[in-house]
Amino acid sequence: MASQSLLKLSTEEFINYLKVNGIKRFYFVYDETERKVKSSHTKLAEIAEFLSGDKRDFIKHEGLFFQLTDKYDCLLSAFVHKTNRGQAAGGVRFWHYNSVEEFIRDGLRLSVGMTRKNALAGVWWGGGKGVVIHNQKLNKKDAEYRKYIYTEYGKFITSLNGCYITAEDVGTNVEDMRNVFSQTRFTTCIPHDFGGSGNPSVPTARGVVAGIKAALDFRNEPIGNKIVAVQGLGNVGRPLIKYLFDEGVKKIIGFDVNPDNVQLAESEFENYDFTASLVKPDDLSIYETECDIFSPCATGATINKVTIPKLKCKIICGAANNQLEDADSDGRLLLDKGITYIPDFLTNRMGIVNCANEQYGFVDNDPAIEKHLSKDWEYSVYQMTLNVLKQSEKENIHTAAIANKVADELSEVDHPIFGHRGLKIIKSLVENNWEKN
Repeated sequence: MASQSLLKLSTEEFINYLKVNGIKRFYFVYDETERKVKSSHTKLAEIAEFLSGDKRDFIKHEGLFFQLTDKYDCLLSAFVHKTNRGQAAGGVRFWHYNSVEEFIRDGLRLSVGMTRKNALAGVWWGGGKGVVIHNQKLNKKDAEYRKYIYTEYGKFITSLNGCYITAEDVGTNVEDMRNVFSQTRFTTCIPHDFGGSGNPSVPTARGVVAGIKAALDFRNEPIGNKIVAVQGLGNVGRPLIKYLFDEGVKKIIGFDVNPDNVQLAESEFENYDFTASLVKPDDLSIYETECDIFSPCATGATINKVTIPKLKCKIICGAANNQLEDADSDGRLLLDKGITYIPDFLTNRMGIVNCANEQYGFVDNDPAIEKHLSKDWEYSVYQMTLNVLKQSEKENIHTAAIANKVADELSEVDHPIFGHRGLKIIKSLVENNWEKN
């Protein structure tokens, strides 16, 4: 089928296709009236058709925007899902994908996750996500390369007129955000010396701990003597391990594909009952690890029909976005297996909450932050998680479906001051031929 041809290309091949056809900027927007996706270029109509027909990951995304860099053959992107509650907010990840379809699907899923996360957290933001395609021919650690890419990303964000607010995500660091901020005001998680909140990873880890506590209380189990398997020992995984040991867990087993992360974790927790393993990206051994709690803190879609049968845990609760490959079928598989699954956007909100509150200044032990981590506030991580678990048990419906339903209802509420402004911005970008500027 013709609509599959571009999707099967590697990202390198796709970038070459864009260059050959003289396409530097392009977009896909959803037309509510015609109920289909429209493309900025006829040469990319195949992708628009794919999006219009997709029933799993495309959920009426308001706009997807892309731009090629002049140097280094990198592709910049912003996936805007829903902006009823406010401007689309979510971090930018620096990553590589094996195909165009894999890249697009990840952006779609991540942006939907941000919509739901922001809605459940009660913040007045919509959902969006940025992705920068890494050129694998280059050294990802090269300072000049990174400075150029993130400076260009800042310019790209400015060109979108505020429909999407970017921040830090996987593969992006505080120094990168400094370069983004040098070119745009539409960003959060900027460095402390620029008046920002910095790296949001530590607050994110605290939210995951709150979700784990809710799951254990739901099951009437203490946290002491528990064994936890953590997938991903990066900026969230390591703080999470520290908090879990502080809470009294017995043992933690860590896995990562990055040798630097493994080495850092081993050094940091050498005086604890902790082991870390360096694994290959396709290694499935972590799923067969005997543990009480499995905490995915790396990339998404790791919980699926292949890995679920291997799982030997009672609870899944982690920081990774979009942990289920297929929210409905995988959610049901976990329910049938008797595993208590905590949807990621219930517990990993604290990064975006921290960023969302950045513009309002800082106070010690900020009550606007701490209420999310309390057991009392009705919209706290703990209470929202507990409510979803109770409703799931009562209705015998998997937790992902329950959480999605609650979040989707909240995401339809318009911003109390600006209304559905993000959609108006997107329409203006299209009307003003953004792709030609």
